[in-house]
Amino acid sequence: MMNIIEEAVSLVNLVDYQEASVVSKEVIKKDKGTVTLFAFDKGQGLSEHTAPFDAFVYILDGRAEISIAGKQHNLEAGEAIIMPANKPHALTAKERFKMLLVMIKA
Repeated sequence: MMNIIEEAVSLVNLVDYQEASVVSKEVIKKDKGTVTLFAFDKGQGLSEHTAPFDAFVYILDGRAEISIAGKQHNLEAGEAIIMPANKPHALTAKERFKMLLVMIKA
């Protein structure tokens, strides 16, 4: 877990791209939720799955293709979307992108 308490930081610079990889860095991990940064190289992604909690995604850099319950959404830096609990979703990097994922469990 990262220590950024009481320090201003640029989230986009806290996680780096790696060739042919998905990189994640946990910023906050609590019983009631998590905040995680991700960097996806082009062609990488997360296969379709469900989660028992709503997930807030904010695109920090690049562009992402996010599928929620079969509907495609193309997001770019500065845009956000909520992936509702128990609905199948997937992410694909048509180009490199970085995102902030916030999961609230309560």
